[in-house]
Amino acid sequence: MKKVSFAEFGGPDVLQLVDAEEPHAGAGQVRIAVRAAGVNPVDWRVREGQVLGAHPIELPAGVGLDAAGVVDEVGEGVEGIEVGDHVFGEGSSTYAEFAVLSAWARMPEGLAFEEAAGYPSVVETALRLIREVGVRPGQTLLVSGASGGVGSAVLQIARERGIAVIGTAGAANQDYLRGLGALATRYGEGWVERVRQLGQVDAALDLAGSGVLRELVELTGDPRKVVSIADLGAPEHGVRFSGVAGSVPDALAEAAALISRGKLHIPVEKSYSLAEAAAAHIDSHAGHTRGRRVMVI
Repeated sequence: MKKVSFAEFGGPDVLQLVDAEEPHAGAGQVRIAVRAAGVNPVDWRVREGQVLGAHPIELPAGVGLDAAGVVDEVGEGVEGIEVGDHVFGEGSSTYAEFAVLSAWARMPEGLAFEEAAGYPSVVETALRLIREVGVRPGQTLLVSGASGGVGSAVLQIARERGIAVIGTAGAANQDYLRGLGALATRYGEGWVERVRQLGQVDAALDLAGSGVLRELVELTGDPRKVVSIADLGAPEHGVRFSGVAGSVPDALAEAAALISRGKLHIPVEKSYSLAEAAAAHIDSHAGHTRGRRVMVI
């Protein structure tokens, strides 16, 4: 099978499309014929060797955590799923023609593989951040870097829970944020004052890692009410850095329910072939996403 792999840590140029042996489902796992794989910032952080504590790997290594596809092997002890079922979930080395998933859910009716691949890590992260930052119904959550995949999910899940959201993004994404139910304002000089004019901030999330933690603490008045997934220097500001996943099966079940009820939709901004994995990582690293990027097999 074809698979994206890297033999050394480094830039996008270390990624190679190689011929590899097919993986097989072990106990508690399923194997899928991958139709699409999600592109996440953690993918290039792993490739660069940034997050070895959370994601220890041996080289050469595959790339990718999220995927959607057709089940073609069911491991020992797995119940409620059969060969031929369409699922989305998390596993390893998902930039490939076949991948093993350790957590999955059936794809909601009418959802395309390309769309489904963009949800697993994004929704788990969004649910975890809302929980960890402690924001409650009736309060206001500020999201810095709100137009990407995680931000798109946070905005919609928060709205569903009765939490008001202020989102910051580039000028081109202001209408997109408003369409997701957020009060929107631009990055750049004067952004803190623009946020204050939109209302009091009870909690804040840093999704972009653009050096705004001091301002987020200032706006909330309490570093314990700020959580980051993008700034590794967060503890220096008394801010929690969230990098450990919660229950992925529970997150997938909630994602499927929200999608089925029409309460969650994350658009695919751009898709890539396996041969374009380096370009996908370059684009992901640059940010400014509206929704999700995915590999299509």
